[in-house]
Amino acid sequence: MTIAPTADVDPRAEIGEGTRIWHLAQIREDATLGANCNIGRGAYVGPGVVIGDNVKLQNHALVYEPARLADGVFIGPAAVLTNDEYPRAVTPEGRLKTGDDWHAVGVTIGEGAAIGARAVCVAPVTVGRWALVAAGAVVTKDVPDFALVVGVPARRIGWVGRAGRPLTAKGDGLWVCPSTSAEYRESDGILTES
Repeated sequence: MTIAPTADVDPRAEIGEGTRIWHLAQIREDATLGANCNIGRGAYVGPGVVIGDNVKLQNHALVYEPARLADGVFIGPAAVLTNDEYPRAVTPEGRLKTGDDWHAVGVTIGEGAAIGARAVCVAPVTVGRWALVAAGAVVTKDVPDFALVVGVPARRIGWVGRAGRPLTAKGDGLWVCPSTSAEYRESDGILTES
């Protein structure tokens, strides 16, 4: 494990073997980071967040509690995983809100999924396994496994394989990865590996 001297890592956080935490990153109490993760400059991991193995948080990515990231997830530069469905600084009476005035809801990211630069995932949402959220997208609804979503709000425009490349339609629900030749099958809006 490597922690930059300028990083702020709470002693109650669990950091896996081989994980690297860079300049100005902040890892809060009770966060769990798996093995061989790379936490970029200025990234934030909230209290109790759970991150799997081989995860990359690029510079200034913000992962708010109670997010859950599976193994192999990529969070792009300045991407945000939110945690408040109804954000307000004050109560209806005008008093500054505290932690007791709201219930945090999380974003769940499936194995191998990637969230592009400056994308926002508005909790509570789940991004499926190996899905790809384009840079700048705003995710407000769950994203299926292998889906390629773009825009504001994010909408599915295609499918991607494990390599992250858009798949090519071959007819009869068959899709093929142009870089690995792996085959996938679509049925009722769901893509599965053949």
